[in-house]
Order: sequence, then structure tokens, then C-alpha cells
Amino acid sequence: MECVVLAAGEGKRMRPLTAQRPKVMLPVANRPMMEHLVLAAKESGITDFVFIVGYGEREVRSYFGDGSQWGIRIRYARQRQQAGTADALLAARDFITGPFLAMNGDMILTSADITHMIRTPAPAMGMSTTDHPGDFGAVVVEGDRVSSLEEKSGHPKSNLINAGAYFFGLEIFDLLEKVGLSSRGELELTDALAVLIKEHRLRAIPLATWMDLGYPWDLLDANVALLESIATQNEGTIEEGVHLSGPVIIGKGSVIKSGTYIEGPCIIGKNCKIGPHAYIRGATSIGDDCHIGHSTELKNSIIMTGTKIPHFNYVGDSVIGSGCNFGAGTKIANLRHDHATVKVAGRDTRHTKFGAVIGDNVRFGINCSVNVGSVIGSGAQFTPGSYIDGKFGENAIIR
Repeated sequence: MECVVLAAGEGKRMRPLTAQRPKVMLPVANRPMMEHLVLAAKESGITDFVFIVGYGEREVRSYFGDGSQWGIRIRYARQRQQAGTADALLAARDFITGPFLAMNGDMILTSADITHMIRTPAPAMGMSTTDHPGDFGAVVVEGDRVSSLEEKSGHPKSNLINAGAYFFGLEIFDLLEKVGLSSRGELELTDALAVLIKEHRLRAIPLATWMDLGYPWDLLDANVALLESIATQNEGTIEEGVHLSGPVIIGKGSVIKSGTYIEGPCIIGKNCKIGPHAYIRGATSIGDDCHIGHSTELKNSIIMTGTKIPHFNYVGDSVIGSGCNFGAGTKIANLRHDHATVKVAGRDTRHTKFGAVIGDNVRFGINCSVNVGSVIGSGAQFTPGSYIDGKFGENAIIR
């Protein structure tokens, strides 16, 4: 059994987090999101993978290599231009020898659902449900077959959606060859699916668990879900006077200094320095080489590699890129006074608690205040005492 993972896209909706990495390499529970997907497929018995790469492919290749670290084989096919999902899947044609699983690389699935899919006669499509089907491809099912698929409809016919997971036979490549440019100027997989739907051949597979990672706040939802299953593990050093509550993972070389209180679930990477007197609340993931210092509080956040939040800081419900530095007293708000849902760049997160999205290598002076829903581009710098509200581009300098 072979598995094709579509991993060539940039992920513009994740900007600024994808300015220096492809979307599929964004971390959730301290692993790239695509690694969780690959591990689930491996647990289902799949050991032969083809990654379709493009934007940021060097990082994907460097991290995954030939797959031997995971006991799998990985081969790479390059999509030279971002010409659509049909074009991306066609790039795998020379590697595929029989029925195969195809998945978008920016979602979370369970091994149970993958196993169910690959035991179903091809062609088949995974489905999930959502309360906002207009953001996806809305699906109508008759019996066990898909009878309609409509992309991003203003008036979706159901709350069932295309989950971006498929089980195909080799015939799909002949259909993909015949796909023409869509109204968006792309070669789209859904046009090939339309042929199978018209012939009443596309089976509908309901998925018990599915998480789409389209926006930064989706990363936090997935982080919460994945951390629920962790077990306590300590490869670091815990000083006297540290209190751990719930499951906590501490990576090799990390030091948890006296007076620190950690509420799991929480995962702390390698070579981190936490405390003294830090307060970390679930569900928080802290990458390698981070410093979370004196009287700093973190809650329900993702902190990427090499970021320093060292003195009297508060970060809640936020996604923080790598290599950032927070001046003493800098805080991120995460709740509106009217308790309405937070909007980010005009888009409703559907979360009443959400802080900020901060790119890589951002520098804050002391006592900066970041308002809910702010987006800060990589390399931005803020003078001490800045009030930060709204969207800021890359390398912005606010004096």
C-alpha cells in the first residue's frame, strides 16, 4: 500500500507563520502537523510514502529524509508551480503501482479512520461534519455514494464536507490528465471527482475524527486534542520546589527551576530553561531551546523553537513563532471585554479566547501590550511601551 501526502502548498491563511516554513511543518504538540498524519498512516500498516513537495521543500526533505527514522520509505515528487490539487497529485503518477491513499498534509486523522478507508473498495472519499460547511466542499450522500460535491458554496446543501482524504485506483491519473483550468485558474482534483460522482462510483467514508488546520487558531484546537493523550515523561532536570499537575513531558537537557508550577497537559522540548517561578497552564507546547522565565505565565499556547519569554510576561491562547524575544512586562490579551468571539484580520475565529499570531524573530521592548486578534509579521520590532493592535507586516519597526 502506498500513500501520497500533498505537502506542496505555502498555506497563505497561516501567514505570517509560513513565511519561513511550509504549512505542513508548523508544529502541533511539538511535531510538524504532517508527522502526526504520517504516524497515523504507519499505524494503519502503510510504510511506503510519496510526499508532493514545492514551497519550502528543503525543510520537509531535511526533517523527514528517507523515512528510515520512522521505519518507513519516503520518496519525493516536486510540484514545480502551485497549479492546483490535480496537478499536485499527478506529480505522484510515476511512483504509484496500485490502489493508494491520498491525503492533504494539513489535517489530523486517526489510524482507525485510515484503516477503514483503505479497506473500502476504491474510489472512496473521506467525509466529516462541520458547523460552517460553506468554508469547504459540501457533500451530499445517497446511500454509500457521493451524489454531489460543491466547493465553498454560499448555500451548502448539507453539513457534510470533503475531508481531503481519498482512496484511489490508478484510473484517477487518467481522469486528472483530462482536467481543465477552473475558474480560479487551477487544475483541481474536485473536477476529476465530479466524473466519479456522475457515474455514481465515489464511495463516501465517514471519518470519526478529523481536524482541518487551515488557520492559526486551528493549530491550538489540534494542540489541545493531541495533548490529551500524552503521558508524563521527564528527560530533563526538575529542581526542588517545582509542582507538576497532570501529564507533562520534559525534553532532554531542559531545566525546570524552583517555584515553577506546571499544569498539564503540557509538552516542553529539549534544552529549555523554565522559571524560576513560572506558571504554565494546559494545553501548552513549548519548542526546543526556549526560555520561559521569572513570573511568566503561559496558557493554551504554542511557542516555537528558540523563543524567549523571560520576565513578568503573559501569553494566552496564542501562536508564537521561533526566535522571538519578549521584553519584560510584555503581555498578550486574549479576551474581549464583551466576551464576543475574537476576529483576526476581519475573520471570525469562533473563539471567545484568542490572543495573537506572531511570526518568527519578532522583538518586543519592555511593557508592550498586544491586543486580542493581533497579527505580527516576522522580523517586526516594537519600542518599549508599545500598544499593538491589528495587523503588522514583516520587518515592521514601530517606534
